Amino acid sequence: MAKAIPRTGSRRNVRIGSRRNVRVGLRRNRISFRKIVRRISKGIIHVQASFHNTIVTVSDLWGRVVSWSSAGTCGFKGTRKGTPFAAQTATEDAIGPVINQGMQRAGVMIKGAGLGRDAALQVIRRSGIRFTFVQDVTPMPHNGCRPPKKKR
Repeated sequence: MAKAIPRTGSRRNVRIGSRRNVRVGLRRNRISFRKIVRRISKGIIHVQASFHNTIVTVSDLWGRVVSWSSAGTCGFKGTRKGTPFAAQTATEDAIGPVINQGMQRAGVMIKGAGLGRDAALQVIRRSGIRFTFVQDVTPMPHNGCRPPKKKR
């Protein structure tokens, strides 16, 4: 016997039960999730500094991301995202929670040639986190794709 094909869009405005019952049901079944805070003593700070934005990611030694921030998430828009001050603000925002978790040493991996790379490095140095290494991981082509045209 063939199944009937349900009509789509016909039940859009139909209420099943009253709203009060639905809300009470949601309150009873609500589950609260607590964020697990781990003590992190060592980690890796990745700084990706392009000409348009700066992204800072802090991870532990196994590569699990602990916190991250960018100039865009700090409230900067447009051309202001590429400024050194935006990179400084993003770095402070990403490093703050990690310092509270007890990070003392970190390796820094910098990618890109943007204005924010030096500003981010200065903020990390002033925060009290000791460097285990500072590495430039900017991808360099071995005569691969043709680069975009130069700015005028």
